[in-house]
Amino acid sequence: MTERPLVVTAGEPAGIGPDLCLAAATDPDLVVVGDERVLRDRADRLGVDFSLNVRHVPFPAPVECGRPDPRNARALLDGLRLAVDGCRAGEFAGMVTAPIAKHVINDAGIPFTGHTEYLAELTGTALPVMLLAAGELRVALASTHLPLRAVPDYLTQDVIRDVLRVLHHDLRTRFGIAAPAIIVCGLNPHAGEGGHLGHEDARVIAPVVRALVAEGMDLRGPLPADTAFTPAAGRADAILAMYHDQGLPVLKYAGFGHAVNVTLGLPIVRTSVDHGTAFDIAGTGRADAGSLRAAIDTARTLRTG
Repeated sequence: MTERPLVVTAGEPAGIGPDLCLAAATDPDLVVVGDERVLRDRADRLGVDFSLNVRHVPFPAPVECGRPDPRNARALLDGLRLAVDGCRAGEFAGMVTAPIAKHVINDAGIPFTGHTEYLAELTGTALPVMLLAAGELRVALASTHLPLRAVPDYLTQDVIRDVLRVLHHDLRTRFGIAAPAIIVCGLNPHAGEGGHLGHEDARVIAPVVRALVAEGMDLRGPLPADTAFTPAAGRADAILAMYHDQGLPVLKYAGFGHAVNVTLGLPIVRTSVDHGTAFDIAGTGRADAGSLRAAIDTARTLRTG
């Protein structure tokens, strides 16, 4: 990207975020946002050297491995805001986020649905798009953290059209793919089976695909999700899944531990790990920093716009 440093947010302090930063964020061109006392204490616990460049954001409540405290939620969000502001001001080339726990923030009385949505709010982004990548496999989501029963009503033609525009645009501008090929999954089994298994595929998804193809996009679909990820579907630069658990099980099976979460549509570069806080192994030395390393490496390759 540039010679500006990346900023890495250390995530939920009672989880494995500090462990990951100590293992993977030691380069001098990385700035870690977190509580320096927590990071030093974790380094002592793990018996590792402390060599992080830290932007100190203190937590008000004591931090204990595996025992998250909602009193620290506000400071955690303050750290995310600091990282976003630094990216927007040009201080940082992009941000990489270690995992947080949504329920801990909600338990603090703060409405919060996830990193992606919060970063969109901070940057005034109308439609962020979640994309996970494992090597050449890239899976984007038309809907993210919704109950399954709410998905069909959410997926209007406007939503699917806007998601595909963001995906296509950022594959070109962030990933440098001149003419992205995108496979679009159907919503229902067998992409609706001609209407026998649902009408959303023919009435909602297909017309959007046709219209965008007419505009010049290279799209195929809606294809049945059980074949969209197979060689029979043909080569693609990305696959658009209609909901969270339609696309991510395949991606995580293919690349868990080194997959990367990329938020598209933002005015800044943001990548993240593909896993959660793992409270049960925080501070034990068993956390695998592979995904954070991959997220850092990916952020360095993405274009700033």
